[in-house]
Amino acid sequence: MSATSKPIRVLVVDDSALIRKLLTEILSQAPDIEVVAAAADPFDARTKIKQHEPDVLTLDVEMPKMDGITFLRNLMRLRPMPVVMVSSLTEEGADVTLEALEVGAVDFVTKPKVDVSHALQDYADVLIDKVRTAARVRLQARSATPAPAPQRLASAGSGRFRTTDRVIVLGASTGGTEALREVLVALPPDAPGILITQHIPAGFSRAFAERMDRNTALSVKEAEDGDIVMPGHAYVAPGSDYHLRLARDGARYICRLDQSGPVNRHRPSVDVLFNSAAEQAGANVVAALLTGMGDDGARGLRALRDAGAHTIAQNENTSLVWGMPGEAVKLDAAVQVLPLGGIAASLIRDHRNAAASGQ
Repeated sequence: MSATSKPIRVLVVDDSALIRKLLTEILSQAPDIEVVAAAADPFDARTKIKQHEPDVLTLDVEMPKMDGITFLRNLMRLRPMPVVMVSSLTEEGADVTLEALEVGAVDFVTKPKVDVSHALQDYADVLIDKVRTAARVRLQARSATPAPAPQRLASAGSGRFRTTDRVIVLGASTGGTEALREVLVALPPDAPGILITQHIPAGFSRAFAERMDRNTALSVKEAEDGDIVMPGHAYVAPGSDYHLRLARDGARYICRLDQSGPVNRHRPSVDVLFNSAAEQAGANVVAALLTGMGDDGARGLRALRDAGAHTIAQNENTSLVWGMPGEAVKLDAAVQVLPLGGIAASLIRDHRNAAASGQ
């Protein structure tokens, strides 16, 4: 941190005194972060927000007196600020965390394992990185009235997408669960098969896939090794454990999972998915790189464009973090740079044009 720059002011909100102490100690390691206060419940947090004017909030998902989601809804409506949720590694915790991202949280981390000291430094690096990223996000106040759902594209008609010759691949990180939801909700039930890599912790990818399956016209599942890629189906890379690759088995596309080393510090990595799609399907691919921190996926998108694929990067104005798509634009990897609301239509338009021309 330079002598003239101001530290990122953080308010830690958690009902556990031990977790409040631990998060405060971790964040205080960073020279550019100052923990200005800690709060034990949402009412205490509300008072301390007024007193300290923090730049970023860390918020426990499960809180006494008022649940974290209700508090977050009120916060985003009345005084929007970047929030990093702190979630338990349970099925219920994953569902609530995904709801929090839908409500307006920037990102989330799992609760630290206080009895595993050797893992704390890795955890500290992740938490500090996410707070720094959150501090750069500028949010808009949210209306109490829910935004209208994206309009779903009409089906292409009987037989238009008869085979898996064409495939969609999507990659995202910070802000990606909501960006992906908007894209998937808009796609028709006969869309080509879709492979998705979203940077997400283990235990959350299955909950994310199930949430998308309930809320879209597609059949969405966490990918398993050997899954046949079928039209109308989407396959989500298992979080933090496996890379997802596109492979061929005769005339069919299939999902392949492996535990080779992290790429760009990530497993699953978007570059791994995109590079495999470039190798296996080339011009039969449409790819979109959505909001996210870092540069994972940018070189893979360039490889896809070089292989003849139609490539899309989300634009800066609609990206929560214009890291990954921004790096792709720098590499001239994107045929189109589009607002989030236009990406689904472009994904399908390319397939329909190819079908009409007999490709």
